[in-house]
Amino acid sequence: MEAVMAGPIDAVVAIHNAFRQDMKLIDAAALDSARGKPGLEATVERFKFFNEVLEWHAHGEELAIFPALEACAPSVAEAYVKDHRALDAAFDSLNRAVSVRDALETARATKAFRFYLDVHLDKEDGHLYRLIKERVSVPDQGHAVGVMASTVPEDRFPELVAWMFPLMGHDDRENMTRIWQMVMPPEAFAGARQLVEEAIGDEWSELTRRIPELEGAH
Repeated sequence: MEAVMAGPIDAVVAIHNAFRQDMKLIDAAALDSARGKPGLEATVERFKFFNEVLEWHAHGEELAIFPALEACAPSVAEAYVKDHRALDAAFDSLNRAVSVRDALETARATKAFRFYLDVHLDKEDGHLYRLIKERVSVPDQGHAVGVMASTVPEDRFPELVAWMFPLMGHDDRENMTRIWQMVMPPEAFAGARQLVEEAIGDEWSELTRRIPELEGAH
């Protein structure tokens, strides 16, 4: 199989897809819980960690991606900053509903959050990041994505990997892993490789089929 040439922005698209997938699962659990199905509290409560990751991601975009875009497409990022603040407000509504254990209101708030998030991510992928790819050099893209990644607290990185990789499809896993392989020091990548293997379990074999050198990256 020919190796996929992953670019820096593929890492952003991959985590966007993880956001979509997890919010789909959380939304479904909230709806089933409102209909009386038991045992879904842990899935619904996962939205709190989900939002932590979303906040790291949004902060990284505002710190690095939006300024890079401003230099070549002035004022475009303003609307996306407003989206981030709207998502903050949507999270607050969802958090209030969960805190008072109102299952119906939780389901409504989850659906609203998911709808707005999906629209926002689709806009970013189809517009903002298309402009980044077209108008920002690959080295500058790589620098911006590196700054984004630095917003994740170092001690939380294992949690991020354990959450993110099971939610990804095979292509996104491959792209993210190849990008990490390119930008991380060898010892850091060896640690990340182990975390990924633990996160995806039996599906590790497909990733090593796509990236055979992983087998020797201990």
